[in-house]
Amino acid sequence: MDLSTFLMVFAITACIYMACNIGANDVANAMGTSVGSGSLTFKQAIYVAAVAEFAGAFFVGGHVSDTIRKGMLDPTIFSDAPLHLVYGMIAALIAAALWLNIASYLGWPVSTTHSIVGAVVGFGVMAGGMDAINWSKVW
Repeated sequence: MDLSTFLMVFAITACIYMACNIGANDVANAMGTSVGSGSLTFKQAIYVAAVAEFAGAFFVGGHVSDTIRKGMLDPTIFSDAPLHLVYGMIAALIAAALWLNIASYLGWPVSTTHSIVGAVVGFGVMAGGMDAINWSKVW
């Protein structure tokens, strides 16, 4: 298996891990009140949450990922070493997923968006300096 295939498989695995952690962190907030009030059964809430989470990711997720991928970080800074960008983005994804996993396990309310934004900004500053970040998009 060549490096690009390995990185693709590894990145997809990391994405699935992140998606599971986003679900563990966010879905309970969305369906907890409906189940707690008796408006929906637990099973009904699971179905509604599954459809709503998939629809949100499918219809709007591309815009969010474009902002995270190209809007906050200037990829041209890494034009001389494109693998550094790949490694850094995968590392940011894994770091955010691990943080969400720990916070969800401990019951801490954290923002999934802040988790990935912080990880990408942290990578960008460490690898490319302060000029690697498009600060107007971050704020």
